[in-house]
Amino acid sequence: MRAIELLAPAKNLVCGIAAVDHGADAVYIGADRFGARAAAGNTITDIAELVRYAHRFRVKVYVAINTVLTDEQLPEACKLIQEVYNVGADAVIIQDMGILQLDIPPIPIHASTQTDNRTLSKVQFLEKAGFSRVVLARELTLRQIQNIAENTAVELEVFVHGALCVSYSGQCYISQAMSGRSANRGECAQYCRLSYDLYDGDGNQLERSKHLLSLKDLDLSDSLQELLDAGVTSLKIEGRLKDVEYVKNITAYYRQKLDDVIDASQGRYIRSSSGRTTVFFTPDPEKSFRRSATDYFLNGRHSGIHQPETPKSLGEFIGKVKAVGRNFIDVETSKELHPGDGLCFITTHGGLSGFSVNKIDKPCRIYPNQMPESAPGTIVYRNQDHAFDKALKSNTSERKISVAMVLKEAEQGFVLELKDEDSYQVSVLFEVEKQEARRSEGVEDNLQQQLGKLGSTIFQASSIKIEISKPWFIPASVVNEWRRRAVEELERTRENAYQREKPAQRIAVAYPEKRLTYLGNVTNEHARQFYLNHGVEVVHPGFEVKAEKKVPLMFTKHCIKFEMGWCPREGQTMPVAGPLTLRHGQQRFRLEFDCKKCEMHVYHHAVNI
Repeated sequence: MRAIELLAPAKNLVCGIAAVDHGADAVYIGADRFGARAAAGNTITDIAELVRYAHRFRVKVYVAINTVLTDEQLPEACKLIQEVYNVGADAVIIQDMGILQLDIPPIPIHASTQTDNRTLSKVQFLEKAGFSRVVLARELTLRQIQNIAENTAVELEVFVHGALCVSYSGQCYISQAMSGRSANRGECAQYCRLSYDLYDGDGNQLERSKHLLSLKDLDLSDSLQELLDAGVTSLKIEGRLKDVEYVKNITAYYRQKLDDVIDASQGRYIRSSSGRTTVFFTPDPEKSFRRSATDYFLNGRHSGIHQPETPKSLGEFIGKVKAVGRNFIDVETSKELHPGDGLCFITTHGGLSGFSVNKIDKPCRIYPNQMPESAPGTIVYRNQDHAFDKALKSNTSERKISVAMVLKEAEQGFVLELKDEDSYQVSVLFEVEKQEARRSEGVEDNLQQQLGKLGSTIFQASSIKIEISKPWFIPASVVNEWRRRAVEELERTRENAYQREKPAQRIAVAYPEKRLTYLGNVTNEHARQFYLNHGVEVVHPGFEVKAEKKVPLMFTKHCIKFEMGWCPREGQTMPVAGPLTLRHGQQRFRLEFDCKKCEMHVYHHAVNI
């Protein structure tokens, strides 16, 4: 039996509470500084409130403090970790190894995906170095994940949904090099989402204004069973910059998918938090922001993992244009459209164009707010569903913990016993003088009805038993007060019984490499000392400290040669001269290909054009 965690993102407190309500087993959130999403910071007060709310359902809260740090920032980071520990956070997610040299409180540490966790040797090192969990690189195949799980005991976390960085996380320096905005400090300028022209070595233009580095969004919802069987503990949804509607929809969607897997596992897997979530809408990932969908490399390399036409959300497939009139478009579709919907399509020039729906006539004649330049055969998508968005702004879920209730007699009066699904129980005595009811009919039914009114509490009655010798008269107002006091006592019992996990032990272990380049992201003396203490002989400063010249700025499994059909590993040849270069305005980037590692490297090519 293994407890499985659905981990949801929180941009802020509102998103965090929505994640809990819609079925998350854990929530990750950024503090007001040192998070890899600088625009998603939160106060300690808000984190404390989220912790209190989440822990009622045994949902954990992890705080991301996963940027690289300067020597001057380390004391502040140490203080911040103490603060999040004091308010009850369950773990911190870090990238900078200098933190392990600090006098931090006994809180579990998770190795962020920015620590570049691609190999078994790296994960084995992190496990012995004191990490309770390792967030694996998104590029790993199912077999690679399984191999790591079989040879380690540390918890493994994988991303299952959301935006993909084209470079290995923590190994992208293009934003720092070109704009001074470090991705490793939460300030990425997203050069991967820009449009580029592709040129060969002879200066011939091969592609024009294409988003050649912009990947589709990850969706592994059909592979949850395989991931659990491979040894994964935590399934992570990306999105600390996403709005609350995204959190509601995607969390609820994965909660339902994951529950199906867990319920069919015959006890091999269990949920890691309490309560069952009921949603009042039909979750659909196509109706939230998404750049199409890909399983990336989970099932091996294949084409079509990037979306060259646009880095924006396409949404859900609607159908094809049948005819175009003076002020309308006929679309062949089985979808129900509504006024206010946003539709879009890829133009003949390869760009994205969109319009709003003013009016709909059956079967599907659309009157746009402004006529687009579309033609019969054009594929139409919906990237804004007005009715769905409206529904998400209302009350969309309810999460309840089951509780068994027993009302029985006592010598001094009555006792109300409550026992919840986690086996926490209370027994509350109410001293009253007993008075027999004038009419015996319906007494027990009325008591059951009043006890079952758990309303806005976090509980839902799974059973209600009345164990009395006579039909005693107990006013409804009295029963309601008993129920309220017993529920409050059960909540206090649950709160007092909550126990945080202890941090993992640290074991003396050698780092798997003797020499650390700029890729080690060492930006402070504590981090340098950490690696020296673990057997590294040469430690170079990180790119943010010393921007090395003529080194790759990006390392990626995404390969433009492969997408162009020129992969030598597939027995193909490149019909043009190299090297290939990408151009965006006056910026030029040279592409090199390490076919042995099956990687593409992106270099800055500082030449005026």
